[in-house]
Amino acid sequence: MKIASVADVKARLSAYLKETQQGPVIVTRNGKAVAVLLAVADDDELERLVLAYSPKFQALLDKSRRQIEETGGIPHDVFWREVEAESREDAGKGKQRQRRTKR
Repeated sequence: MKIASVADVKARLSAYLKETQQGPVIVTRNGKAVAVLLAVADDDELERLVLAYSPKFQALLDKSRRQIEETGGIPHDVFWREVEAESREDAGKGKQRQRRTKR
């Protein structure tokens, strides 16, 4: 882990981006941490990172957890039956669109 001031990072951003391959770079202002530079390996990792810090997504998760606690949620097999049914509906809609465009 590397620690660098905002001024250093501004002056040598490219070098600090390379440093993230070895580990996080902590960015400081007046001696206090204000940000972290992290290397991102792929789009999935980036998406997880962005969602982890998304207030809207966290609120949605909190609401879902409360709902599950209050209602007990739905059984595993019921959930997957509904997912499969929606997938079949979506696939059917795609076939209908293809037929229309071929005419």
